Amino acid sequence: MTYFKAAIFDWAGTTVDFGSFAPTGAFVEAMAQFGIKVTVTQARAPMGAAKWDHIQALLHMPEVARQWREIYGAAPGEADVDRIFQVFVPMNERVAAQYAELIPGTLETMASLRARGMKIGSTTGYTRAIMQQVLPVAAAQGYEPDCLVCSDDLPETRPGPLGIYQCMIDMAVYPPSEILKIDDTAPGIAEGVAAGCVTVGLALSGNAVGMTHEALAQLQQGEIAAHRHRATALLKAAGADHVIDTIQDLPGLLSQLEAEACARAGEGAA
Repeated sequence: MTYFKAAIFDWAGTTVDFGSFAPTGAFVEAMAQFGIKVTVTQARAPMGAAKWDHIQALLHMPEVARQWREIYGAAPGEADVDRIFQVFVPMNERVAAQYAELIPGTLETMASLRARGMKIGSTTGYTRAIMQQVLPVAAAQGYEPDCLVCSDDLPETRPGPLGIYQCMIDMAVYPPSEILKIDDTAPGIAEGVAAGCVTVGLALSGNAVGMTHEALAQLQQGEIAAHRHRATALLKAAGADHVIDTIQDLPGLLSQLEAEACARAGEGAA
């Protein structure tokens, strides 16, 4: 039995969809249907937030808000977010399953955590309808967490702690200081921080780098290091206690954290 009782994982960019591609194109396409041009970089900026909040954040970007005013004659409001959201969700439902390939090392990491006696939870910025498309694809590859909390399951989720609290209830685990939260985005890390979990950011597999596993492997080590440095800075700024490259590196970090916890316990007993 490990010091940690559970690990709560994000989905896109953390356990599936290396580079977090599924939602990005859907945001660009949904905004285009309203005459708004959004770049991939802009679409990625709020990633990790609940998708309604993500759209609102896009509309608040100065360049995007300017386009909206020019087309519609007024600043975008919540009703406009609702309209775009209704277009976005079906789009994301269609593509999410296509990008639900497990990130290398996911199954091995889950087996390592299970062997330690840990439970495995998950939260996501995806809606329940989107995740209904992703879950069977992940399960067919062997990944089935003990619980799932989606962005529309609760009145409020990321960057607040309620999604983590619901996972704790569903899995009957506490305190949060003995739970790991693993995520590739700032809002997902903030969720773990707000709940009081030990937070682990993933620098290379997620939204901050936004490259496929194959494309990343073609880069020179100096280029990879630059991506790692930039992503690490973003995750640390969000409150990440630790940052590793991908989920594949989690068992090694966990062994390190266990050894440190044992050492602290030994010092306390001395």
